[in-house]
Amino acid sequence: MKFVSFRFQGRSHSGVLESDRLVPLLDLKSGEPMSLQDAIEGGLSVANIADFADERRSMPLNEIDILPPIVQPRKILCVGTNYESHRAETSREKTTKPPIFMRTAESLVADGAPLLCPHESVMFDFEGEIAIVMRRSARRVPKEGALDCVFGYSCFNDASVRDWQRHTHQWTPGKNFDATGGFGPYLVTQDEAGPPEDLHLTTRLNGQIVQNAFGGEMIFSIAEIIEYVSTFTTLRAGDVIATGTPCGVGALRDPPLFMKPGDRVEVEIPRVGLLSNSIMAG
Repeated sequence: MKFVSFRFQGRSHSGVLESDRLVPLLDLKSGEPMSLQDAIEGGLSVANIADFADERRSMPLNEIDILPPIVQPRKILCVGTNYESHRAETSREKTTKPPIFMRTAESLVADGAPLLCPHESVMFDFEGEIAIVMRRSARRVPKEGALDCVFGYSCFNDASVRDWQRHTHQWTPGKNFDATGGFGPYLVTQDEAGPPEDLHLTTRLNGQIVQNAFGGEMIFSIAEIIEYVSTFTTLRAGDVIATGTPCGVGALRDPPLFMKPGDRVEVEIPRVGLLSNSIMAG
């Protein structure tokens, strides 16, 4: 099942994608539109979707403006160098724990919106990733039960302003320029997406494949990431975790390959979606 957050006639909504139409999610008591995060917090699941969705109010896709699946997540946690191929190309030492950093909601835009290449840099790099969204609160969750805490998967572009990322040992500045990352277009439930290790991630720049990997190539699996992260912070329904990028990033190519205004970058995961963004001067 695919869920979408969107704006329709000036109001924010979320809904279920059915062919070329969207069925909105509504508050059980008031009948008002719900955000996808509120719906997940309210117990939305594949089994009880009929309790939240109103077929009578379905609307055509060509009349909506798509938003990131979770518009204002409380937390966006990201995993660094989580594919062996990427760790090797960076020449970083192997670690026994996943490197974790955070992004802000303001740093992300929806499918179809432009990513803004900051005028402070010409080192704007792509990083295609698999993102997960939590379905319930989780603290100190063992990896054996961690996937039960996942609502679904989405495409993510953890695009990086490389020189700002490398100002110090902390990566935060290069990961958080406004509107530099992409998230979406859909949030797809686990039953439709399939096992995380089988998710096939492809990144394309101007139609050329630049990254290509499967979720099973991660150093730390999604279950292990949840176990680790939930040890130091309580994960809440709607929290987002970006699980790391594979090899092929532009900064480590010879010659380097950075995104520039006029380019188009795509992150695709079959059964999950295609995230497409143009690049615009920011």
